[in-house]
Amino acid sequence: MDIASFKKKPILGILRGIEVDLIAPLVETVISAGLETLEITMNTPGASQLIRRAKLTGGQRLTLGAGTVLTLQDLKIALDSGASFIVLPVLVGEIVEYCVKNKIPVFPGALTPQEIYRAHLAGATMVKVFPVKSFGPEYFRQIKGPFNEIELLACGGVTAQNLKSFFTSGASAVTFGASIFRKDWLMAKDFKAIGQAVKNFIDAFYKTAG
Repeated sequence: MDIASFKKKPILGILRGIEVDLIAPLVETVISAGLETLEITMNTPGASQLIRRAKLTGGQRLTLGAGTVLTLQDLKIALDSGASFIVLPVLVGEIVEYCVKNKIPVFPGALTPQEIYRAHLAGATMVKVFPVKSFGPEYFRQIKGPFNEIELLACGGVTAQNLKSFFTSGASAVTFGASIFRKDWLMAKDFKAIGQAVKNFIDAFYKTAG
C-alpha cells in the first residue's frame, strides 16, 4: 500500500461475508465507480481465496488489504494471500509490532482517548476510530484537540451525507461497508446499485476536497 496515494483518495471499502462467486464482478464494479482501496475481513469464510481472487481481478487498479486481523496466524494468511495493508478492530500489540517492523501499513482500532493514544504509540499508520456511528464527527473534533498529530480513520456510520463533517472535524480517511455493500443488493447481484452508491460516496469526497 502506498500511503501517499491513499491520502489522495482516503476512502476504504470494507467487504465482509461476501460469497466467492461475487468477488470478481464486485471488484470490477467498485473499480469502475472510482474506488481504489478495498479491505476484505478475515472473519469472512474463505477470506484467503477472496483476497487472491480480488487481487487477480483488480491487479494494479486496486489496493487490497485484510481486516479483522486478530491473530498472527490471520496476519500470515492475509499477507500470503496478497494483502498489502492490515486493519484491526482493536489494538493487538504483536500484530502492529510485526507490521511496523516489516513496513506494512497497519490500522488498529480504538475508541477512547487512551486507546487512540496507545495505538498511535504502537506505530499505527492511522488509528481506526471504531465504532463512530454513535459519536459522530464532533467526537473527532474533540479528539484532535489534544491529539492533533494523530491521523484518524473513521469507521462505522460514515455516509455520503455526513462524510464532509468527518473530514472537517479531523478525520484523515473514512470507510464504508454494509451501508453500500448491502445484503439485499448482493443477493440480487445488483451491481449497478452498488456501483452508483460507491460513486455517490466518492463524489461527495471530491466535493469536500474541492
